[in-house]
Amino acid sequence: MDGVQSDLPAHAQPRVAPMGTAAALPCVLVVMGVSGSGKTTIGTQLALALHWDFEDGDWFHPARNIDKMHAGLPLTDEDRAPWLIAIADFIDRARYAGRHAVVACSALKRRYRAVIIGNRPDVRLIYLKGDMELIARRIATRHEHFMPPSLLASQFEALEEPGPDERPLVVSVEPHPREIVGRILAALLPEDRRIGAAPNG
Repeated sequence: MDGVQSDLPAHAQPRVAPMGTAAALPCVLVVMGVSGSGKTTIGTQLALALHWDFEDGDWFHPARNIDKMHAGLPLTDEDRAPWLIAIADFIDRARYAGRHAVVACSALKRRYRAVIIGNRPDVRLIYLKGDMELIARRIATRHEHFMPPSLLASQFEALEEPGPDERPLVVSVEPHPREIVGRILAALLPEDRRIGAAPNG
């Protein structure tokens, strides 16, 4: 991980909190992808299926970030530092309390994922992968969701797809959300545990 997080402020460097060897089922799942890839939809359905807590990464932004985004101003890495730290703290609290959670978070850059996942062996990355044409078409059908093409293009420009060393579970966004969740569960759980899934706590 050397150099991965170098562009972030010092106070947002990864704080690794190892838990020994990774459990058969992760403690926390981080669902990442560009805007419009279905992170919240997949994350909430996955949490419901597993009977786990769900948290949307957007909820962790400090008020000044929200004000800045509402004003149409881009966030800097300095702005993102407290946001990433808040998500990492939530993840570590869940891990140490023995609880399970799903977190939906864009986490587009490797250095951001180094903060919220780092060397935590019991946190698993789920990458919702899709091309810009497909995601733009999906967004266009959502009447309540407005995203200018330039903003979606900037998401793909910023995207650094996770490498093998990040142990991502890569899932296409093409199928129906129910099928996507099913594929994730199939990869995470033995067949006899998929029905009823895993209770929290």
